[in-house]
Amino acid sequence: MDDDFNKHTRRRGHRVNSVWIHQPHRSYEVIESDYTDAEILDPEDLNDYHPLTVYPVGGKLMVTRGRACYNESDEALLLRVIIHPTLIQKVQLTEVPESVEDLQTQLREKLGLKGDFSIQYEDPQFDNGLCNLMNIAELPAERAVLHICWHEAGSPTTSQASSISSLDTASLSSSASSHSSSSIILTALRSVSEWPSPFPIPSFAYDVELKLRQGNETFEKTGKALSFTRDMKMDILDKLAQAMFALKAYPDKYQIETVSSELVRKYPCLKEPGSGTGHQGLTTSIKFKLGNYCSKLRQAGCNEVSVNRKRGRDEDADGGFTLTKAKRGEVNHVPDHPDNYNDDSLEEHRGILVTEMKKRSKDMDLIRSKMDLTFSLRRKEVVEVQAMVMEIQERWPALFLQEKICYEFLRITTKDLFGTLTAALDEHCPRLIKLYRARKGAFGQGMENLLDSLDEQTSDIAQQRMRMCLEGLPLFVRDSAQKLFLKCLDTDPEEKQTAVVKKEVLTVLVDDGGHTPSQMVHSIAVVLEETIVLSDLPDIPTAFVYLFGLLYALNTEFSKEHKYTFETVQHIFMGLSTNCSQRVRSLKTKLLI
Repeated sequence: MDDDFNKHTRRRGHRVNSVWIHQPHRSYEVIESDYTDAEILDPEDLNDYHPLTVYPVGGKLMVTRGRACYNESDEALLLRVIIHPTLIQKVQLTEVPESVEDLQTQLREKLGLKGDFSIQYEDPQFDNGLCNLMNIAELPAERAVLHICWHEAGSPTTSQASSISSLDTASLSSSASSHSSSSIILTALRSVSEWPSPFPIPSFAYDVELKLRQGNETFEKTGKALSFTRDMKMDILDKLAQAMFALKAYPDKYQIETVSSELVRKYPCLKEPGSGTGHQGLTTSIKFKLGNYCSKLRQAGCNEVSVNRKRGRDEDADGGFTLTKAKRGEVNHVPDHPDNYNDDSLEEHRGILVTEMKKRSKDMDLIRSKMDLTFSLRRKEVVEVQAMVMEIQERWPALFLQEKICYEFLRITTKDLFGTLTAALDEHCPRLIKLYRARKGAFGQGMENLLDSLDEQTSDIAQQRMRMCLEGLPLFVRDSAQKLFLKCLDTDPEEKQTAVVKKEVLTVLVDDGGHTPSQMVHSIAVVLEETIVLSDLPDIPTAFVYLFGLLYALNTEFSKEHKYTFETVQHIFMGLSTNCSQRVRSLKTKLLI
């Protein structure tokens, strides 16, 4: 600043006019004020806690030099705290905590957290990868996403919630509800939806670690690879198989290769001489070891791998083999039962759930708690028994509540159904519409009608654009749009409306008696296996989101007529898989251009 600004100056009885105060690369405006007493002090006398702004102190108008304009109503730090995959809260702190311990104390006070925990944060410098918070200075400024990591003896409990999803707990005590369980039932469900990159190599036995350390030193000096024994190799492969299964029961080839490559990167002495990548043999060994580990788990009764066993003639009339492993990005496909629970005990809780659903005034907290607790039983029935939709409606009526569809999708994939899908549609809609317009002649009259209807809209444009993107997607990927988004009249009998319908969004139009169909919407519904499972939905995008969630909740395969449409949603919009068809990969490339 100019030296004149550093001088002590006092003005009385004069209006302070608008003036610019310049700093290198920055300039700040002192706004017009009616204060009659203004004072400019030396920089060292100013309170640097307040950034450059005009604010009264002791009846005087003060100006400080700082980092940015400050509003006393603004919060110093905005936090998104993930206590649990299904319990996420926003916290605003007026001051940045002085230490990690101070932050933990404030979180305990504001969120009512009990038990021992540590904190991880999403680091924007590493594509929001998780890092342990060891120093408060590492915390991103202004906004941060925190993950609460509970210690073994700790419990993810809060005074604000009566129940938490079974992703880590199946039931939680509630002082407000006498029907809640008094103990926390831990389960072995996964909470990570994406394969980590780089893969975290686990610690091996102490003697193995010593040999690997010595092998690295020798390799660095002489370039000679380590010749390890069979016992040493078995220990390494066993630990890797356990770490991989904890993330995904059936990792694909690419994911297995990331493990072997990271192992060689951490321990160069394991690099295979004469191999192109240096880890091809390790990749094969890890693949077979993982298969052997799954066989051991199957013998031990692990549900997720037991459903893939080959059934004999006494179990299956066809004597066939139905592969039911997770293939669409499911994180918790067929989890094991919570500790101290079996099929019979969980069946009792299912009965309580059905009884509660028959009441006129339903206890939603109880329903949520029982749905969490019986998740493993429900998935076992849905995946292994493969019951019809009507049977599932009868046994699990709460599964077809709109809110519970979202929670079930979250349990299975650890992803927010509505938030993720609607945000992806908002992001890709402009580009999709450009692609539709550029090639509308190749898709016939159907695409032209959709674009014309969008151009005629004068209100709620964002919602109409989203609807048009979804209805045009089957046309663009060469699926059957007529069998996914159907229309009928409200005077048609329900049997006619749902006849020969497997999976669809049904729009019921008002029958005004005219020769041309009315465009006034009576209702919007979701139909599965010729059964209306959801009705009176507000719009087509909402109905489509629930339809997609139900396909996962009921473990229903994507039909051939809509294969590429749902694959686009799964791979591009939801990010639930790494593999996709060439047609969907082509669309993804066009969206990124």
